[in-house]
Amino acid sequence: MSAEDLKALERRVITESNKGKAAAMAVTDELYATNIVLHPGMGEDIHGLKDFKQYVSNLCDAFPDLHVTIDDIIVEGDKVAVRFTTTGTHKRELMGIPATNKKATWSGIEIDRFAGGKFVECWERLDTLGIMQQLGVVPTPGKEK
Repeated sequence: MSAEDLKALERRVITESNKGKAAAMAVTDELYATNIVLHPGMGEDIHGLKDFKQYVSNLCDAFPDLHVTIDDIIVEGDKVAVRFTTTGTHKRELMGIPATNKKATWSGIEIDRFAGGKFVECWERLDTLGIMQQLGVVPTPGKEK
């Protein structure tokens, strides 16, 4: 696939995911390989489409208004690096954190590897500390309570 084709796949996943959970699940079924591997940067790797879809579902449930904006996208061979900004309101439990109803904005970087026109491996790094601070789970240094 060309660099432009790979960029188009990334944009499609994000565009569809910004439409809500049903669209996110549909595009996941379509564009992710059954043997997808996610390296989330915290916690254990996720192996297989079923578990990956559960990860996506949990995120969509926790942040039903989730919206991702691409800041940069770079292609090298079969890999695409995407720097993005995400916003969402924490409406349901996520990773043991009860809903806070707080809006959060965070940055992230993901490197995705493709084979046969599908996502086969993803390395994801999010500003987890920033998310936790915005949700009030972790104190922000120098900020009064």
